[in-house]
Amino acid sequence: MNGLELARAYYEEFGRPMLENDFAEYIDRIAVGLVGHGSECFGFDDEVSRDHDFEPGFCLWITQEDERLFGFRLFRAYSKLPGEYMGVKVEKKSLFGSQFKGVHTIEEFYSFYTGLPGAPETSDQWLSIPAFYLAEATNGEVFDDPLGRFSGIRQKLKKGYPDDVRLKKLASALFYMAQAGQYNYKRCLSHGEKAAAALALSNFVRNTASAVFLLNNSFEPYYKWVFRAMRRLKELGGLADEIERLFAVPYDADENVKLIESICGSVTGYLRKLGLVGDEGDYLEAYAYTVNDRIADGELRNSPVML
Repeated sequence: MNGLELARAYYEEFGRPMLENDFAEYIDRIAVGLVGHGSECFGFDDEVSRDHDFEPGFCLWITQEDERLFGFRLFRAYSKLPGEYMGVKVEKKSLFGSQFKGVHTIEEFYSFYTGLPGAPETSDQWLSIPAFYLAEATNGEVFDDPLGRFSGIRQKLKKGYPDDVRLKKLASALFYMAQAGQYNYKRCLSHGEKAAAALALSNFVRNTASAVFLLNNSFEPYYKWVFRAMRRLKELGGLADEIERLFAVPYDADENVKLIESICGSVTGYLRKLGLVGDEGDYLEAYAYTVNDRIADGELRNSPVML
């Protein structure tokens, strides 16, 4: 049983009865689920990841108004739920539950990830939020949300970046793929700068991953989960295997240059399939500027392509 399944089972056996018995007059205002920080919220948890933060528990989200009305009672009720379930113990249990489980206001939850009480509205707001925070704000599952306010914000986020923001981030990723992978990686090795070459290769890989997630209109998670998440993507997810091969022989220029060009070819092929670009050769920098030119907002379009 993974963490999401454990959370749902624990809620159904203990959480739901607690709400029905002690909060019947407010139950239609309480959202419940497991969303946020931790591998279990992505469904990535395994035996190795259970050495920390693996415990029965779930999140309850209420409005700021309701927090003043019955929040403290809800905190106390949650803290009294069983400390062990299916052989798994709650290692730490405070009045407010664990750091990411337990009771939170909706505004508090989203402010942690976006810096705002809800979804961002402007391009600047979207661009200021790390992608992995947006991934964490939209992962996991919502078990119940009769009021719909928590899920309403969640659905706005899950639609992905606005078109102009996505194009800007994609143009930037393509530019860095060209600079780091197609240009600087081999040059660094030619200069005998192995550390610089490794950094160039890492920069290429990170921006390739970003481009793939953007092309899937999905948020890139924290770096340690990037490749596991990439393999789940519908488009270009198979590039994760090619990228891993780059790190197997980081200083083998002949082999890695071929892999880099193959990866770039897959990305440009999909860009053409989407109709975002034409055939502009093999070097990705030209594609970066073509994608950037498709941005409707003049101020954003005319800002530097490199974010």
